[in-house]
Amino acid sequence: METPDNAAQTADDAQEHTGIAAQDWAAASEEPQYRAAVIDLLGALAYGELSAFERLAEDAKLAPTMDDKAELAKMASAEFHHFERLRDRLAEIQAEPNEAMEPFAAALDEFHRQTAPSDWLEGLVKAYVGDSIASDFYREVAARLDSDTRDLVLGVLDDTGHATFAVEKVRAAIEAEPRVGGRLALWARRLMGEALSQAQRVVAERDSLSTMLVGGVADGFDLAEVGRMFSRITEAHTKRMAALGLAA
Repeated sequence: METPDNAAQTADDAQEHTGIAAQDWAAASEEPQYRAAVIDLLGALAYGELSAFERLAEDAKLAPTMDDKAELAKMASAEFHHFERLRDRLAEIQAEPNEAMEPFAAALDEFHRQTAPSDWLEGLVKAYVGDSIASDFYREVAARLDSDTRDLVLGVLDDTGHATFAVEKVRAAIEAEPRVGGRLALWARRLMGEALSQAQRVVAERDSLSTMLVGGVADGFDLAEVGRMFSRITEAHTKRMAALGLAA
């Protein structure tokens, strides 16, 4: 079912897969540059999932009720399971997981430092808005991956239940105290800017990923398409803001 959390449409939704996207890992990984790009991608995703686990576990301390704490703990567990799948896949393709994650640790840690929530509601909005922007970005990239890697990436991007939970809690809080909406809208706009900047910085710093995006080892991506990709991500963000009852 279509939700604001999966509203972004990738460029090839209605197209047949071609090039690398039509191959499996065994065939696609014969190209060294593509192999390096996938290791980078899985490393970034793995560290992101590990960070999400840590953050949700920490956010549970701010939860106002036992039920809310339990819900966040369940989501944290799902994120850790995603991390394990990515770590195991890296090992399976003879990549050292810690080495694959290390190049992305500083940027992700800085993003979380810059966007530390001050309360429960800001934490919910961050998980819903910030994580969804990252997921949209990775889904766009997944459309250009070999079939085995694409299935893994899309699988670990599955919603852990945070979308519906966050929307319900935030909308209820705004209904109870309307002025909260203004503060959370400003917070969400800040998250949007920080998340996009972080994604662009990570790609710019990793040659293999930037080459994949602009059409080197990946099929059918060019600079104009990168611009359209970020437009789609921005449009999906606007839909999520509306779902929360916030102005984009």
